[in-house]
Amino acid sequence: MQGFYDILERLTELDPRVVRSLIATILILTFGWLANTIARLIIRKNVQDDRQQFLLSKNVRYFFGFIVFFLIGRLWLEGFQSIATYLGLLSAGLAIALKDIVADFAAWLFLLWRRPFNIGDRIEIGPHKGDVIDKRVFKFTIVEIGNWVDAEQSTGRVIHIPNHRVFLDPIANYTTGFEFIWNELTVNLTFDSNWKKAKQLLQEIANRHANEVTPEAERQIRETKQEYMITYKYLTPTVYTSVGPNGIKLTVRYLTHPRRRRGSAQMIWEDILTEFAKYDEIQFAYQTVRVVDQGSTHHPSHGSE
Repeated sequence: MQGFYDILERLTELDPRVVRSLIATILILTFGWLANTIARLIIRKNVQDDRQQFLLSKNVRYFFGFIVFFLIGRLWLEGFQSIATYLGLLSAGLAIALKDIVADFAAWLFLLWRRPFNIGDRIEIGPHKGDVIDKRVFKFTIVEIGNWVDAEQSTGRVIHIPNHRVFLDPIANYTTGFEFIWNELTVNLTFDSNWKKAKQLLQEIANRHANEVTPEAERQIRETKQEYMITYKYLTPTVYTSVGPNGIKLTVRYLTHPRRRRGSAQMIWEDILTEFAKYDEIQFAYQTVRVVDQGSTHHPSHGSE
């Protein structure tokens, strides 16, 4: 082995300590890569769930990456007397030269520690909404929802967001802790409609669609009371009555899963249209304009805008 070192020293004309450090660095990188590859193969063979497989593989990569980084750092800076000195100098240099990157790394540690969201959660951060598909040391990635698409459905765009944005923008999580959101549908009726009958029909329709959602929501409320102060008293659908400029407003408020918001609204609206069509005394209200011909004796006529 010493002869090999001597040959490299003559060929490269480098200091012997530098040559040894270079060889050791290559060995550390090689063993780190092999260990990571073997660990990922074991995970792929023994873990069937795709989500768990993905998360475990990422954690293993981070683990071996940290070890390799630490060993190489100690190797090249072995003149320092302690790990504390090494880490202190490294941190000071990074903080000055790589301010944003350091902030991203600190935010990554915060994401691992506090877990404001996990992969698979639907979140809103700043102006962006989407489903989290990846979390890395310097950024996390979401598949965008909303924007030009109605009812917060996917746009198909992938957005990469720097981790440090979690320190600057509020984070809204649609799914962690309580996996349901409240949605509202407003039905406008004419003033001469039988609004009491319409309200009864709306309540029946909402209750029918909430049969599967409400028990699950109640179970989640019980399970998360120790962590989140969620104190909903009623989780069943409600129909509210109010009066607008064009008629009577009946608002259906109900729980739904964030990813089923548009589908649930469609099913409820289809039932509303089907049921209301059976009753002549229930009429939808809409904006109209009145045209008056001053030179005519005919009665004013109505037409929709």
